[in-house]
Amino acid sequence: MQLTLQEIQSPVAREMEDFEKKFRKSMRSNVMLLDKITSYIVRRKGKQMRPLFVFLSAGVTGGIQESTYRGASLIELLHTATLVHDDVVDDAHYRRGFFSVNALWKNKIAVLVGDFLLSRGLLLSLDNDDFQLLKIVSNAVREMSEGELLQMEKARKLDITEDVYYDIIRQKTASLIMSCCQVGAASSGASADQVDKMGEFGLKVGLAFQIKDDLFDFGTYEIGKPTGIDIKEKKMTLPLIYALSKCSSSEKSRIKGLIRNSAEKPKNVQEVIEFVRKSGGIEYATDAMNRFHQEAIDILSGFPPSSYRDSLGQLVQFTIERTK
Repeated sequence: MQLTLQEIQSPVAREMEDFEKKFRKSMRSNVMLLDKITSYIVRRKGKQMRPLFVFLSAGVTGGIQESTYRGASLIELLHTATLVHDDVVDDAHYRRGFFSVNALWKNKIAVLVGDFLLSRGLLLSLDNDDFQLLKIVSNAVREMSEGELLQMEKARKLDITEDVYYDIIRQKTASLIMSCCQVGAASSGASADQVDKMGEFGLKVGLAFQIKDDLFDFGTYEIGKPTGIDIKEKKMTLPLIYALSKCSSSEKSRIKGLIRNSAEKPKNVQEVIEFVRKSGGIEYATDAMNRFHQEAIDILSGFPPSSYRDSLGQLVQFTIERTK
């Protein structure tokens, strides 16, 4: 039976509560409109998995310090800034079932709110001389931006190889979870070697996490009804890349043609999904996800036993067993 996130976070439950207060404080502004919007952002928060990775990683490597709270806030501030800007770029009106900032307050205000959150994160680090934490998170934001642009560049030609796919998801998704684990370790006073090991652990978790997300698009007995959203957006994910690598050139051209017209023709999406299922793409991607999961657990087992380490292992399991 899968543990809930509440059960997994039990070793750091008090710290997570304290973090909520500190994070709210870090977003405050004297400008009434800005304060109203940031309060709305805080209220619609998700599963809080990023700060959980930070606190558990700090617990594993040396202990939670005051700088751990700042590190978790820095990641949340900078990541939230990128999400607010993403919604403007994508003209998205919803995020996690709530109206996006741009849907409620229009694009200009949303861009400025994103800029404000970015500056709050930078100042939080600089005011406390958290240069190592700022360097880690700034690198992650750069990677995320490059990964997004690389995916957009390649989506036009539908020619992403497996190597390029891994470059994209390493930058877009894994770099953020990697930075959470590095920040946690660095904030605890861990050695450079331990920070690197926690980063490698986070990288493997991030890769497994993204492949799990890719699998949602195709639906399986475990995951349920396929969504086909990635196909409509012409995103080349691992199950599809593998399936295309195993078919003839004429079949490949046919499937790419279906993908190019998938946004207008729902039946094309279903045909692509069936093609991937019959070609063994689901099994191939699932094997890759399980391999990265095992590699993450192997790295984690190199740290001393503790309740933090147990919870971090359970959190990794949660990321690959989740159903949404």
